[in-house]
Amino acid sequence: VQLVETGGGSVRTGGSLRLSCTASGDNLEYYAVGWFRQAPGKGREGLACLNNLGATAFLAASVEGRFTVSRDNSKNSVYLQMDNLNTDDPAVYYCATCWAGIKEYEYDDWGQGTQVTVSP
Repeated sequence: VQLVETGGGSVRTGGSLRLSCTASGDNLEYYAVGWFRQAPGKGREGLACLNNLGATAFLAASVEGRFTVSRDNSKNSVYLQMDNLNTDDPAVYYCATCWAGIKEYEYDDWGQGTQVTVSP
């Protein structure tokens, strides 16, 4: 499956963005899918993972209450609604297939990513 993320941009603190991810090459309903991010100089941070029916398997504490992840299998797409963005959130955001690893959720098949910038 190939994934393409869109919707990144620059907002002020407290603003919102909605990221979209569209799949091709396979039917996304066969996969658990989610989002992770990577900021410059930092490691990958897993944000969310949805099972193939849309139930949330994992949502990071750092974004709980601010970010909402959803999917629409009929559109072969997954979304990340980001509200109340703050200066800890700037990063490249990736959607990916996901699964529960031994210690944390693992990700694969990610796209090129979309940049999110938050200014004070």
